[in-house]
Amino acid sequence: MVRSYTVTGGRATPSRTSLDEATLLIADHKMPLTGLNPHAHRVMDLCLPGVLSVAEVGHHLQLPGAVTKVIVSGLVDSGHLVARSPVPAAQQHDMALLERILDALHAL
Repeated sequence: MVRSYTVTGGRATPSRTSLDEATLLIADHKMPLTGLNPHAHRVMDLCLPGVLSVAEVGHHLQLPGAVTKVIVSGLVDSGHLVARSPVPAAQQHDMALLERILDALHAL
């Protein structure tokens, strides 16, 4: 068993409070991976092909969300990752507009 503070290098809290499980992570392909600890290196390996959420990264690492956020916030601070809020859910359909479209289609 590896203690959580071992994985985070002794850090107990993330440097960024804006991270949540749905935050999307985008890796910077130009940043060197040398010098990263094994977990941070694994996060970069996971995020380099595309976008992953903090929850997905935590699942792949088999680490609690709080520990994952500490690792991810360090990578965001160093410029290895960009964190973005998820795309908001689509807005509700405008029923009046849909009814006008339906009426126009019936009129054809």
